[in-house]
Amino acid sequence: MKIYKHILEKKEKNKLIIAALLDPDSSDIKNVKELIKIFEKSRIDFIFVGGSTTWESNFYEFVHEVKTHSSLPVIIFPGSSNQISEDADAILFLSLVSGRNPEFLIGEQIKASPILKKIDIEVIPTGYLLIDGGKITTVEFISGTSPIPQDKHEIAKTIAYAAELLGMKLIYLDSGSGAQKSPDNKLIESVKNYINIPLIVGGGIRSVKEVEEKHKAGADIIVVGNALEDDPEFFLKN
Repeated sequence: MKIYKHILEKKEKNKLIIAALLDPDSSDIKNVKELIKIFEKSRIDFIFVGGSTTWESNFYEFVHEVKTHSSLPVIIFPGSSNQISEDADAILFLSLVSGRNPEFLIGEQIKASPILKKIDIEVIPTGYLLIDGGKITTVEFISGTSPIPQDKHEIAKTIAYAAELLGMKLIYLDSGSGAQKSPDNKLIESVKNYINIPLIVGGGIRSVKEVEEKHKAGADIIVVGNALEDDPEFFLKN
């Protein structure tokens, strides 16, 4: 559990981890090498690979390409059991605990488990909470899950703690790709103060100021996707 141990060590020291999210459906595999060169010069610690849609056929080739050129840990952020590759260093074993769709609570996990049993990859159980980002996102549409309203702190924190009690090692608050609003800082703070495990925050983050504010509110790992798609030098310029 090298990667999870690293996350815990950073959390203990209150050191922020930044993850760049690459979605094979929206990132050209031909540009991966150059993107990673930029990422490795910046503040990025991890590269997440994955997305909410599952029909992209080059997922395995994409992960292989990323890992071939990256000295940074590559972690799968899967949209389904189809998104598994032994080329990655780790996988977030996600359960969409804020929803009631059994396929994303446990169904996809059952499909993935025999594959993960056979390959050498670090598996990190992660409780995933979808937060209202101001628009219908792909993950909401695909999963049929209603997002948690930004002001419903009690709902979010109790779901997060229930996931921790079930054995999850990380909690992920996500507004989804292309969200108009990122998870609210007060919501982050409320959840952070209620759980004992590391907190990931992503979706709709478009400025370094937002990154810093969310870390101050309690995020241990911050995931940036669309902002880096628009400008790979996002962190170098700020």
